[in-house]
Amino acid sequence: MTTSVARPAAVPSAEVPVPSRLSAHIDAVRVADLIAQLLVELGEDPAREGLIGTPDRVAAWWNAFLSSDGTASATRFTESQLSSQLVIVGGMSVWSLCEHHLLPMNLQVTAGYVPVGEVLGLSKFGRIARHFAGRLQVQERFTRQVAEYLTSVIGREDVAVAVRGVHLCMSMRGVRMKEASTTTVHTGGRFGTDTVLSQQFLTVAAGHWGTL
Repeated sequence: MTTSVARPAAVPSAEVPVPSRLSAHIDAVRVADLIAQLLVELGEDPAREGLIGTPDRVAAWWNAFLSSDGTASATRFTESQLSSQLVIVGGMSVWSLCEHHLLPMNLQVTAGYVPVGEVLGLSKFGRIARHFAGRLQVQERFTRQVAEYLTSVIGREDVAVAVRGVHLCMSMRGVRMKEASTTTVHTGGRFGTDTVLSQQFLTVAAGHWGTL
């Protein structure tokens, strides 16, 4: 018979906030008026059935999208019984806006790190990704921002972030290739020097995207 010994529950450390970004606090009335003017210039009638209220809804969405997520904080938990584990969190899907064409891009995020003495609360990975997605972005910058923030949280550079993006600015305009995707990878510390560790991370990331 095997006897298991219960370990003490991990004790959370102080929360580390995501770098602050002030809410846009846009003038919703002004934005709604501009949207109504745009509809007119596109040959539409903002007062017709189906478009009534559309300018207000668009303005409300912009205000929500550009507002800072004050809940995006990273909680660390003390965990002394670790043995060079690789922790990978995937399946995180966030929406952002391409700043070149103001069209949506869907970003599938996978992040990994090697914990030493502490682990990062798993739900915080998604909150961090959402925080940096909630603005006008480019995928390359988003990938770097998530990686750099995770590095600052764990206090070491043993962090890897991979992002697979589908950009409507490429799918519905220009070359109009709806199956096209863009992959960006940011690695630091051991992920940049240990080829086995790096390959493990990339293999799991590809599995999350269904590209194996």
